[in-house]
Amino acid sequence: MDVKNSNTYGGVAAQARIRYTRPLLLALMAILLISSLTACSGNSSAGETASPSAQSASPSAPPARLAQATPGATPLTTKATGQIYLYGESHGVAKIMDKEYEAWSDYYHNKGLRHLFVEQSYYAAEYLNLWMQSDNDDILEELYQDWEGTQGHIPYTKTFFRKIKSGCPDTIFHGTDIGHGRETTGNRFLSYLADHNLTGSEMYTLTKEVIQQGWFYYRSHNEVYRENKMTENFIREFEKLGSESIMGIYGSAHTGVDKMDIITQSVPCMANQLHKYYGGNLHTEDISWMVKDIDRIRVDHITLQGKKYTASYYGKQDLNGFKDYASREFWRLEGAYEDVNKLPLTGNVLPYDEYPMLIEEGQVFAISFTKTDGSVEREYYVANGKQWEGRDATWKLKITE
Repeated sequence: MDVKNSNTYGGVAAQARIRYTRPLLLALMAILLISSLTACSGNSSAGETASPSAQSASPSAPPARLAQATPGATPLTTKATGQIYLYGESHGVAKIMDKEYEAWSDYYHNKGLRHLFVEQSYYAAEYLNLWMQSDNDDILEELYQDWEGTQGHIPYTKTFFRKIKSGCPDTIFHGTDIGHGRETTGNRFLSYLADHNLTGSEMYTLTKEVIQQGWFYYRSHNEVYRENKMTENFIREFEKLGSESIMGIYGSAHTGVDKMDIITQSVPCMANQLHKYYGGNLHTEDISWMVKDIDRIRVDHITLQGKKYTASYYGKQDLNGFKDYASREFWRLEGAYEDVNKLPLTGNVLPYDEYPMLIEEGQVFAISFTKTDGSVEREYYVANGKQWEGRDATWKLKITE
């Protein structure tokens, strides 16, 4: 089974039975990126106006933090010296959000941190800050509806933010992603600022700029551009804080200090770039593995090369949308490694992150693929410790029965 894996904010896409290759278009993307950066930097507000129908559930008067917004960004003369604590997540997983709240509560109460960076657009985070000072959930409900279609649109997301509001009430959110929800959250926030005579503020300027980033990204789907802009936006927000330390929550694709962007593998990911800039002040922890910390569903038995093995079943994945394939199911063959680890390999791989459960070296797996015509193919993979293109992977065994 050959797989191509891609991980964006919208989710993971795998192409079954297609050898992972880097498109020749990457070179063109690099050229496009250079030209786009030049174009966007000089036209951050082109074509963007607040929707006249956009209604805000925000308070009738802005809190002092907005009312005192400066006309423009203050020039930076020194590099920020605070600590950065990044957590890499799988989006929309309740137990991961619980872990993140536990970490934030510890930093908040025991280390005095107040600034929480999130993989949201600048204006979404500012709306969260307004909500933190409101006496109802109207703003949160609006944001939640804006997130429909994303992995964050699960009810527990609201629970997570409510826990922060209740337990860590002085939290200040910072959004450093490009402009998602431009025509909803973005335009609504522009209208809010205009209604409160803040069109000359830095907040208005940054909102327009981030909206423009979103326009470019969704027209081009240029992942290199997004990764670089996320880094640029992060540095802009962090530099405002001087010596204050922060915690950040981002998809794990953006938090590896030695990783490249997961789509094109052509530029360092956000945390990699930040590490080069801030050095030992950056600390990261990948907790995305928690989504796969699951128990087996049932116990079956599978015979491989004449020997019957206990087979722990971990469920079915839908492959609708992939040519000729409908689904695949996963088993771990207990105690099979010593029997099969000397068998020849086909050269095909399945990366660890394609499995629904955690993988350890020395394990053997049976995977059944159900095709759209109803036929079933079974393949066997071994976790032998060998990587594939820098990624932990299982390798397909050549079985003759």
